[in-house]
Amino acid sequence: MFRPVLILGAVIALAGCTESAGRAQSSSSEPASAAPGRGKGYAHDPFPSTYRAYPGTPTLLTNVTIFDGEGGRIDKGSVLFRDGKIVAIGQNLDAGGATVIDGQGKYVTPGVIDIHSHLGDYPSPGVEALSDGNEMTGPVTAEVWAEHSVWPQDPGFSRALTNGGVTTLQILPGSANLMGGRSVTVKNVYARTMQGMKFPGAPYGLKMACGENPKRVYGAKGRMPSTRMGNIAVDRATWAKAVEYKRRWDKYEDKGGEPPTRDLAMDTLRGVLEGEILVQNHCYRADEMAVVMDMAKEFGYHVTAFHHAVEAYKIADLLKANNVCAAVWADWYGFKMEAYDAVNENLAILEKEGACAMIHSDDQNGIQRLNQEVAKARASGIKAGFDISEAQAWRWLAINPARALGIADKTGSLKPGKMADVVLWNGNPFSVYTRPQMVWVDGALLYDANNPKLRPVSDFELGQPGEGDVK
Repeated sequence: MFRPVLILGAVIALAGCTESAGRAQSSSSEPASAAPGRGKGYAHDPFPSTYRAYPGTPTLLTNVTIFDGEGGRIDKGSVLFRDGKIVAIGQNLDAGGATVIDGQGKYVTPGVIDIHSHLGDYPSPGVEALSDGNEMTGPVTAEVWAEHSVWPQDPGFSRALTNGGVTTLQILPGSANLMGGRSVTVKNVYARTMQGMKFPGAPYGLKMACGENPKRVYGAKGRMPSTRMGNIAVDRATWAKAVEYKRRWDKYEDKGGEPPTRDLAMDTLRGVLEGEILVQNHCYRADEMAVVMDMAKEFGYHVTAFHHAVEAYKIADLLKANNVCAAVWADWYGFKMEAYDAVNENLAILEKEGACAMIHSDDQNGIQRLNQEVAKARASGIKAGFDISEAQAWRWLAINPARALGIADKTGSLKPGKMADVVLWNGNPFSVYTRPQMVWVDGALLYDANNPKLRPVSDFELGQPGEGDVK
């Protein structure tokens, strides 16, 4: 986690936090009853968010090039935010008493959103003792929740913030299992607990996987699934149980009587069937994605996004017709057979066909360069003849992942009323030479490249000069 650091007897307060503001970040001591669940029998959110925004100051960024995150661009523009929210965006805005930052020659974007991360569950240093992202004890582990492995002290969080401008990320279980468990969406801020980072009101996700990983892991154990047909068979059998579990709970909630016996895995799948939990599905091959979409229709759920989706370009029309997003890389492919048939124009083709597409990292280093990944994907598209503007491409790491996470009403673009998750870049963010200059989360300045006091450091790195503690 990030925290104020004691150096030479002076407290360097992150983002200007006061002691009371630090307490406002809260801990998990808040009773679970503070977040009542829907329906009878059990709470749907027993580990509620205790996130509280850090205090910020009213700020006006002027003379900047703005990508608003939804495809709009404003040259010589201004962004005004106060009380944690975007107030106005345009040109020649009245500061109204706000701190004015002249960003001549610089660019402003919404904070980067990574829909696929394992930070906190596979933290740095990458040792077995900290490897907590894959519950490889059965092909269906829908009962596990990624948030219960999240280590807030992972130094990767600060790297993603300061090097990549990442303000929001989804942390997923790994892909060894067909149903690997619940994901959690977090704000990229200092907190003592996972719940202090947890994005308020963000839906849970269910991590599913198809293809090589589940069949390899469990085939090697001499158990089902060991083939792709085994993958789908286990999935279908599990969804059939979930449909029956939901029917029993619906009957209880409608007519009362004795409640069904709780099953934590089935609770998660019931949430998917009710549209409360979003399916985030690891899948590479086009034919498998098509099969999974048909399976979803069979059992009455919806796939929100396919992740990795190397062959998504082959079925862009099907993805659009089924309202399914694709989260992809720019050019990472070929490391196994199902990742072989890639094209660098994947994102551009999806964009051209009107499908919902976005970039993602799946990597503790890649998350620090998602702006460069978008630049590569756009360049490949332009080379192939697709006309994709810089502002249009920025949707791939802003509003599109926000939509796929169910939080587009709160973040993902610089629109009045939304969270002031803002990045001031020191140049064009499509350049490999550009880095974040300043990063705000909910209007609080958490990073300033020119101010050593605003460089977040994990507890784990305190007292380790050269390992992150640069103050």
